[in-house]
Amino acid sequence: MLTPFTEANTIDYSGLERLIEWYIAGGADALFAVAQSSEMQFLTLDERVALARFVAKTAAGRLPVIASGHISASREDQLMELTSIAKTGVDGLVLVTNRLASGDQAGTDFTDNLTWLLDRLPKEMTLGLYECPAPFRRLLSDDELAFCADSGRFAVLKDVSCDLPTVQRRVRLVSGSPLTIVNANAAIAFDAMKSGAPGFTGVFTNFHPDLYKWLLTQHQKHSQLANELSVYLALAAMAEPMGYPKLAKLYHQRLGTFPCIASRAVNFDIRERFWALDALIDKIVEGQQSFRARIAAAG
Repeated sequence: MLTPFTEANTIDYSGLERLIEWYIAGGADALFAVAQSSEMQFLTLDERVALARFVAKTAAGRLPVIASGHISASREDQLMELTSIAKTGVDGLVLVTNRLASGDQAGTDFTDNLTWLLDRLPKEMTLGLYECPAPFRRLLSDDELAFCADSGRFAVLKDVSCDLPTVQRRVRLVSGSPLTIVNANAAIAFDAMKSGAPGFTGVFTNFHPDLYKWLLTQHQKHSQLANELSVYLALAAMAEPMGYPKLAKLYHQRLGTFPCIASRAVNFDIRERFWALDALIDKIVEGQQSFRARIAAAG
């Protein structure tokens, strides 16, 4: 999820409410609040807690709401952050892998820190994992993933390996456990779905969640159209480096979801830095409209 801000740099809750309804209308199966796209590293703890509480209240049980929000270095501070988020009414807590260990894949601190947290977090709370790329990407090893799957505490890993063989291997590794693998990379989204990763959780769900949902649920009935759509989705997502998440806020400003494109994470003028940005969004919208028309005609 995005976090819209006002011109005064506060959370725009009216805009956020419209954004939630837009996600639901677009076929979202769950909402991931207080994530990197939400600019969680730039929110105070009070703002993260208020954000999670508002999303859970507004969703009102229509779909699950999960949230992260632990950004501190020490596990004691992270426990305080996660415990605060757990009290907001969300359906699940998402643990960020780079907060639980260093970038050293050979270290054992991940399972030590994770076990410490698991012993102290609410036992009834569903948990998730996120290989958040900021401040650095820390991928789980197979042994670490197996540890999480065997614990029975985790429902989802937001996979940021951006590597199809890794996704496929992970899907096989967690088979039979409560843990599912959901890919976040648009280039491999379709192949990951066909390999058993049941969905997509990349940033361009902020542009066209309905198209990803159709690809997931209808590709077997319309294989040729699905293949063509998957190419469009991958190419459209190449715009991500052009000032995301402010890029997505510009798109939603055009939709009327919220009026302001302010971002704490991106504090420069994206139109000035990335020339013809509005023309690029025009092309993304043109592609959306074309595929939506073809999907409607396909029945």
